[in-house]
Amino acid sequence: MLLKFDEDLATEAKRGRCQVCGGRLDEGRYPRKPRVSATIKLPDAYDWRFSYSCAVRTCRKRHTPASTRFLGRRIYLGIIVVLATTMQQGPAPWRAGRLRDELGVSRQTLERWRAWWREAFVESAFWKAAKAAFSPAVAEAEAPRSLLERFGGDELERLAALMRFLSPLSTPAEYVPDRRR
Repeated sequence: MLLKFDEDLATEAKRGRCQVCGGRLDEGRYPRKPRVSATIKLPDAYDWRFSYSCAVRTCRKRHTPASTRFLGRRIYLGIIVVLATTMQQGPAPWRAGRLRDELGVSRQTLERWRAWWREAFVESAFWKAAKAAFSPAVAEAEAPRSLLERFGGDELERLAALMRFLSPLSTPAEYVPDRRR
């Protein structure tokens, strides 16, 4: 489903022109090797990120459309970042161990993701503009779980809606980096 969303976003971006010079856009996808546990088999299309380059020889500016599969430059799929952080929220101490076993995500990585949601995400220009759409306000300290709860439908539909909502964060212009200590 997320691949189909990305194909639609890529088709829409391809219809546009270069934002720098107005030239035609040529396909310029590039490889991505998202890290997943050995038990998860992704389609081969997940090894590629949709992208376009300006066809004008003196420009060649890269235009990467938003993605529902990737969240910035992280090596894990965006859905894993969201689900693992959401599952880790709460009182049960066994969750980190289970996530590590099921998804191959280390405790340090989980902590880094939690810090990203609590710090960098809530301070991002994206979130500062987007949070006005939620009434009552989203509990930022409980993101991404509190965001996931705001979307309608069953669990899968809410997750898909959240990934579409977060897709602007997948592009270099909106990317919110980790704040490493």
